[in-house]
Amino acid sequence: MRLLSVLIILFSMASCTTSDVRIDGKDDPNLWLENVEGEKALNWVEEQNKKTLKEITKSERYEQLQKNALEILQAKDKIPEVAFRGKYLYNFWQDDDHVRGLLRRTTLESYRQSNPRWETVLDVDKLAKVENENWVYKGSKCRAPAYDRCLIRLSRGGKDASVVREFDLFKKKFVKNGFNLKEAKSWVGWFDRNQIFVATDFGKDTLTESGYPRLVKLWRRGTPLSSATTLREAQPTEMSVFGESFVDESGKAAIVATWETFFTTSNALFENGKLYPIPLPKSAKILQVYKNHFVVELRKPWKVEGKEFGQGSLLSVKQGVAKNKKVTLADVNLLFKQTEATSILTTGVTKSSLLINVLENVTGKIYEVPFQGKAFGKAKEIPFKKNTHVVLTETSPFKDDFFFRVSGFLSPDALYHYSGKSKQFAKIKTLPAKFDSKGMDVQQKWAVSKDGTKVPYFIIGKKDVLKKGKAPTLLYGYGGFEVSLTPTYKAVVGKLWLEKGGLYVMANIRGGGEFGPRWHQAALKKNRQRAYDDFIAVGENLVSEGVTTKEKLAIQGGSNGGLLVGAVMTQRPDLFKAVLCHVPLLDMVRYSQLLAGASWVGEYGDPKKPDMREYLLTYSPYHNVSADKQYPELFLLTSTKDDRVHPGHARKFAAKMMKLGHNNIRYYENTEGGHAATANLQQRARMRALTYEFLFKTIY
Repeated sequence: MRLLSVLIILFSMASCTTSDVRIDGKDDPNLWLENVEGEKALNWVEEQNKKTLKEITKSERYEQLQKNALEILQAKDKIPEVAFRGKYLYNFWQDDDHVRGLLRRTTLESYRQSNPRWETVLDVDKLAKVENENWVYKGSKCRAPAYDRCLIRLSRGGKDASVVREFDLFKKKFVKNGFNLKEAKSWVGWFDRNQIFVATDFGKDTLTESGYPRLVKLWRRGTPLSSATTLREAQPTEMSVFGESFVDESGKAAIVATWETFFTTSNALFENGKLYPIPLPKSAKILQVYKNHFVVELRKPWKVEGKEFGQGSLLSVKQGVAKNKKVTLADVNLLFKQTEATSILTTGVTKSSLLINVLENVTGKIYEVPFQGKAFGKAKEIPFKKNTHVVLTETSPFKDDFFFRVSGFLSPDALYHYSGKSKQFAKIKTLPAKFDSKGMDVQQKWAVSKDGTKVPYFIIGKKDVLKKGKAPTLLYGYGGFEVSLTPTYKAVVGKLWLEKGGLYVMANIRGGGEFGPRWHQAALKKNRQRAYDDFIAVGENLVSEGVTTKEKLAIQGGSNGGLLVGAVMTQRPDLFKAVLCHVPLLDMVRYSQLLAGASWVGEYGDPKKPDMREYLLTYSPYHNVSADKQYPELFLLTSTKDDRVHPGHARKFAAKMMKLGHNNIRYYENTEGGHAATANLQQRARMRALTYEFLFKTIY
């Protein structure tokens, strides 16, 4: 009888290959947890939340952690980030008196003072109360150069899906019978005073498989949305479409484009009612349209009339190539050449120059490229203190003024203003210290990954803790979608963790954008394991060098970073003691079928293809967890209202772990908050407190 059982098991194993895992999920016993608002699923969520909160929130330490986090997040002495809008600077502000937030404005002269005079434009708390809606402000698109009207996005509970309503900035109220869109994942942009580009849910068959709009239309004021003129249509398998205008003193350039994948775009110039395809590589990114030039970053090398421009290069390309239907060398100018140590973080334009924010060994610098006559000049670095991280924060194509921030892990942010009149920059605001950094240090080190690649990481903490070694350590990573992790002041981390003797480590693994397109593309699709190898290498380095031990090492990641920590947890459960996994992807067979997942096929590969599914199954956390391994302590956090990464990923993973007998799991699902998992500062403080109380319970 025993032999027969063994033979049955062996036969079952032999006849069920990884490719038999069904993409429709019909072989998944936890599929019911993908029903986001289903009664059974929500009852399960409520049960898990109760258990987790009962355990984690009962200590006095938790209460203090939450109090400290809330004080930092709601502090009134934060530096208000601003945007140029005509003669005003606009800011969105949240504190303990304005939980949902205020849209407000001031002048440049007033903003430079220690206590600016702010004028409220829109009070979201009052609006939510009057309309009895759980509004979360999601930003706006304002009409240039008049800056008199904005298209404001408001989300119910923090979802990506939002309503769009036209707002009069001068009258400070919504426009009666103005442009309004019902709740959807929409893209809007101004074309002129009475027309907007709109890509939204127009009804049956108008969304892509990713859940984003297939159609972009031009909608005229005073007419029904149904009469809007279709400009472009994406295929169901493509990601989305959009229309956008770039305005400066030379005029306006409108682009209508199709996102074919997350990393390929087909662009067209929209002029006089016609579309003119822009003859650029689909992998190229148009970052700006400025002075009748496209400012383009190359994800891959590009040859023009025999001359090759390297991967990561920043180019200017004359706008006329769209109508000429070809690009010549006379049309192209190399603005910045990437090296192995550099990448482009962001760009901005002023009245007379292009600004390029560059990372060099993960530290920010700013270069200025003047526009002289009808062409760009040579890029020159704006001189600043060495070993400081500089981030461009705001520019305007109608002014020569701009703002940039200087920060570091232990250095509170300082905001600088560059004056176009005086040609000088001056520090105008400094964030007060939010934690005691005395005796702390920052070190940049390098680990060697499995294939020999050197991977940088930062260690932050008290010098005596670093010297003593074997310290409780939190290792954070992301590694995807060209996202760069950079040195920034982490006030909550400092107060809740570093002050108490913990170490924080940030890993700049492949898949991110820290060293440009090559760094990102090194971990795409069937090379995804490289990102996980990099992260594991950093963890091993921390242990081998005595910084910490396996019993005191925790890892943290969210979204794609949640996939990261889920994968390395299942691959190397012996290396880590605790795992913080936020709003994660975990089922890599089903991911493309859930919410916006189809839009990430360019990053991970298509599980519908058998060979790709085989590869995805080699690391898919949901499919690699087993009963016979001992896993680290796990804390899964997600949101019911996350309409980007489906909460089913976290739900199903937790349920499977529990069924396999792993009881070292905490699960918490916020009922609102969208992909951020929080809808306001109070919820954010709670999440931070839950996070660090978990760490104190497991590795401290």
